Amino acid sequence: MVTLIDNLAPRESLRHPEKQNRPEAPVLRKPDWLRVKAPGSGQYSATRDIVREKGLHTVCEEAACPNIGECWSQKHATLMIMGDTCTRACAFCNVKTGLPQPLDPEEPAKVGLAVQQMGLNHVVITSVDRDDVADGGAAHFAEVVRQVRLQAPTTTIEILTPDFLRKNGAPEVMIDARPDVFNHNLETVPRLYLKIRPGARYFHSLRLLQMVKERDPNQFTKSGLMVGLGETKEEVMQVMDDMRAANVDFITIGQYLAPTRKHAPIDRFVTPDEFKAYEAIARAKGFLMVSASPLTRSSHHAGEDFARLKAAREAQGQR
Repeated sequence: MVTLIDNLAPRESLRHPEKQNRPEAPVLRKPDWLRVKAPGSGQYSATRDIVREKGLHTVCEEAACPNIGECWSQKHATLMIMGDTCTRACAFCNVKTGLPQPLDPEEPAKVGLAVQQMGLNHVVITSVDRDDVADGGAAHFAEVVRQVRLQAPTTTIEILTPDFLRKNGAPEVMIDARPDVFNHNLETVPRLYLKIRPGARYFHSLRLLQMVKERDPNQFTKSGLMVGLGETKEEVMQVMDDMRAANVDFITIGQYLAPTRKHAPIDRFVTPDEFKAYEAIARAKGFLMVSASPLTRSSHHAGEDFARLKAAREAQGQR
C-alpha cells in the first residue's frame, strides 16, 4: 500500500496495479456454507436502478460482497461516497486504487435524496480513503450525514469510516455529525497489519473507536474482523479484549474471501462451529451485540442489528 500521493497510480490505471506482480495464490475450494444465490429479484433491480440513476457507488458492488442479492432484494444498500477510487491498496480490498477525482459538492444532497426515495429505515454510509484531501474527506462525509437527516429524518444512520490517519481534527468532525452508529473496522489482528492493511496502524484505529465514546458516550460503536487470513484464536481474543477496553459495543466477525488471485490468499475456511465459539466468547467479554458467521459482513443485516443493539442497551440499563 502507498499513502504518498506522488506515488499513486493514475486514475485510469488497472485495479490494484501494485498487485500485478504478486504471484497468484492457489484457489481453495469454497465450502457449501459459503455458497449464496445469484441476485435477480424485482426489488434487487429496483434498488440497482435507484443507485444507477443517482450516479452513486455502493460497497456492495465495489467490494464484491457475497450478500448483495439478499440485501438489495430487501432494499438495503451500503452507499460508498467520495468516489470509487481509493488512495490506499489494502491486500484484502477490491476497490480500485489510484488518484481520485475531486470531491463532488452535489453528492451529499444526492445521497440524501436516494435514501429518501429508497424508503430506508436504516442506511449504512461508507467511503474510500481520501489521503489526498486535507481532512481525509471528514467534512464532506459529515455533510452527507446532515443531508440524510434533512431529507430522510426518520432514517437511522450508520457510518463506516476510514481511519483518518494523520488528519488532525477529522475524527471530531465525524463524531459531531452524530450518526446513530459509528463503525470503523480493525479488519485483522495486529501481527498481520503490515501484510493486510499496511497503510493503517492498529492502535490508531483502536484509538479512533475509543475517541467516539469519550466525545459522545451515547453513540454506538462497532468494529469488525475478517478471519481466515492466518490469525490464531488467541490473537482474535486479544483483539476482542482491545475492543472492549475501547468500549466498543458491537463486533462483527466474518470469513475473508479473496476478491481475486492477486489479493491476499485465504489461509483457511473457518467452520460455522468456530464462528459460534467466537460469538460465545465475544458475548462473555461483554459486547452488547455480536454477529459472527461465515457470511457476516460489516453492514449485513445492519438495520435489524441496530434495533437489537438499542434493545440490548435498554435491557442493560434496567439491570
